[in-house]
Order: sequence, then C-alpha cells, then structure tokens
Amino acid sequence: MTVGETTLDAGQLGAELGERATLVQFSSAFCAPCRATRRVLAEVAAMVPGVAHIEIDAEARLDLVRQVGVVKTPTVLVLDGRGREVRRAAGQPRRADVIAALGQAV
Repeated sequence: MTVGETTLDAGQLGAELGERATLVQFSSAFCAPCRATRRVLAEVAAMVPGVAHIEIDAEARLDLVRQVGVVKTPTVLVLDGRGREVRRAAGQPRRADVIAALGQAV
C-alpha cells in the first residue's frame, strides 16, 4: 500500500465518512477481484468501530477516478477521520493488510 495526497469529503463520496476511518473502494462491474475486495472491506469495517466502507462505481464516477488518480480496479483508499488519504492499494488486498493500514488512520 502506498500513500497519496488526497482529501475527500462526504459530498464527493456520496456517503458519510467513518468517525475514525473510511475504506473507499473503486470498483467496476465486471471485476471479479472487486467482489472479493468488497467482502474483505465490509468484514473489516464491521469489526472495527467507527470505520465505514464506501464502494464507488469507477465507470459512473470518472470525475472522481481522475481526481484521485485511480488507474485500475479494485483500488482502495484508506482515509483518516478527516478524509485524508493515509494509504492506497491497487488489486485485491489481504485482510491483514487492511487492518494494518487502518492502524495508520485511527
């Protein structure tokens, strides 16, 4: 996972940020790893209080995709409680990596 310089808010994402952190997933309709990523992120968000999971349809939100520099799906951004990007990963993440990345956000 790498880090970017992005800050996002609920208006840009179309959903409320988590109190402590937010997992933002950029997906596309025919992306098999996106489905597995959705499951992992939803499980982690359910386990950790104050963490939200927001899934963005990359094809429907090309403006946001370009703004944050997403080049493939799935891409996951880990945002802190203020919406600042603290970690980023492209491809299907492992649960342990997501939990470790959340440690930097909360």
